Amino acid sequence: MPVSYLEHYLIVAKSYQASCDWYVSNLGMRVGPHPDFGPEVEVTWLYVGDHDIIHIVPPREPEANDDTQISFSEEDIAKGGRPIHHIAFRASGRKQMIETFKKNNTPFIEQKGKNATLIQIFVRDPNGITVELNFPAEEMDETETLPVMSLKPN
Repeated sequence: MPVSYLEHYLIVAKSYQASCDWYVSNLGMRVGPHPDFGPEVEVTWLYVGDHDIIHIVPPREPEANDDTQISFSEEDIAKGGRPIHHIAFRASGRKQMIETFKKNNTPFIEQKGKNATLIQIFVRDPNGITVELNFPAEEMDETETLPVMSLKPN
């Protein structure tokens, strides 16, 4: 039985509310309903359209005491996080997204693959997870120039 699509992913978020707010204010997701798991399970489900995409829970011991610092430098955003390097979404409305990132002081990297049909923007969530947003190349004006990533053949 092959895998057909990504159902959702769960983030154990050191900054629980800040993480929920980040995905809503930066990526336009919305908080939506979830099953009642009982009073001992705190969880937020974030939706794109009618689909729950990200589930966020607060940390449990010993994660709650992990004071590892998250870097938001361009170099570290490009390196990705561990153990998840990055999560990618198809997106639209590139210019509006960039304006949102600027308004929210969210560092980002933008690039276009050599001979690629998409534009990539990379951001980092409050937990250090790099999020890749792929926009159609048609959203770029012919006067714009972006750094070009070139993949070497294997």
